[in-house]
Amino acid sequence: MAMADLAHCAKGDPIPLAEISMRQGISLAYLEQLFSKLGRAGLVSGMRGPGGGYLLDRSPASIVIEEIMAAVDEPVKMTRCSGIEGKGCIGSSRCLTHDLWDALGDHLLVFLRGVTLQDVLDGRPLRRSGWDVLVENIETVGEVRKADGDAL
Repeated sequence: MAMADLAHCAKGDPIPLAEISMRQGISLAYLEQLFSKLGRAGLVSGMRGPGGGYLLDRSPASIVIEEIMAAVDEPVKMTRCSGIEGKGCIGSSRCLTHDLWDALGDHLLVFLRGVTLQDVLDGRPLRRSGWDVLVENIETVGEVRKADGDAL
């Protein structure tokens, strides 16, 4: 993840996207698109010129992974459904396992809301119980689904 690379390597100095690109094996053009979105979301700041690059705008402990995903328009969805009435996973109907994948997406969203960039740097998401995160954030999914107009 490019944001984890930035958080890990930036010790107060801006990190050029070309360096992140080399370390992470991500195309520079794609990183430029992502970091433009991350900048608009207030997660990073770019500095131009010699010695320029990107810095985090906030501490890694205050940046939630779900926030990064939302900033770069990466939905946490496990189905191909568009959410438009009459359009389903397979043409105009939902697949047989739609509810399973939809529920998994909800659990993933709750989990990502409970993990910070600092947790990733410290290796804590792997040791942290998903149930702990679920209990901490259980009401959040209902609030999001209501805001999105989805049925609970």
